[in-house]
Amino acid sequence: MPLLALNNVEVVYDKVFLAIKGVSLAVEEGDMVALLGANGAGKSTTLKTVSGLLGPERGAVTRGEVSFDGRDVLPMSAAKRVESGIVHVLEGRRIFEHLTPDENLTAAFPLQGSRAQLQELKAQVYDYFPRLHERRKSQAGYLSGGEQQMLAIARALMTRPRLIMLDEPSLGLAPLLVQEIFEIITRINREEKVSVLLVEQNAAAALETVRHAYLLENGHVVMSGDAATLKQNPDIQEFYLGGHGQVDYHNVKHYRRRKRWLA
Repeated sequence: MPLLALNNVEVVYDKVFLAIKGVSLAVEEGDMVALLGANGAGKSTTLKTVSGLLGPERGAVTRGEVSFDGRDVLPMSAAKRVESGIVHVLEGRRIFEHLTPDENLTAAFPLQGSRAQLQELKAQVYDYFPRLHERRKSQAGYLSGGEQQMLAIARALMTRPRLIMLDEPSLGLAPLLVQEIFEIITRINREEKVSVLLVEQNAAAALETVRHAYLLENGHVVMSGDAATLKQNPDIQEFYLGGHGQVDYHNVKHYRRRKRWLA
């Protein structure tokens, strides 16, 4: 049984707009999985469906099932889902800019935990992010973009998650920083056995990091498989990995039709 499973899920915004349409996917315990696709494909909506953050955006699951560790999570509040082991790092580095990194970590720690547990977990997190330890007393709003992204991930780890969902962690970062952050994510997955569900438009970096991937287009899963296989797919190479030569945009419609058949 997978740790996370979505079965034929549909999400509607404002009771009108169908954002994702029959999405099914699975994340095994300890696995690393990517959701690829262009803007508007439904990637972020899929993560919010799992974390319970659709409500504030007037979205609702109208069909399908979402289970985590064998339990139906749809009736749970977002806070209960965090308690069950799901954590969502939103796009845009949503940190407390007026607090220091150290205070950000403290704010994310569960209230029922002890001071000793807090200090132990902070030490563990700072081991993954030594740059944050160096800047732990600085105001978070003055950190660089890469450091703020590290802080957002570090803060998520303070909940001791079993599944961490990352929405565009490479957005706006230089290639070397992207590589560093993805290496840290891989290390966390390997050492802590935390499952990872990664949303990325940087398909090349994502497919170098994860073991499995799903490609979303217009709210549908149109392709899935292990990362090595997807990297060799000519459509993935042409439209998501840069390809070779110029894109023939007259064939884009045909390409989309082909992907639906492949799904």
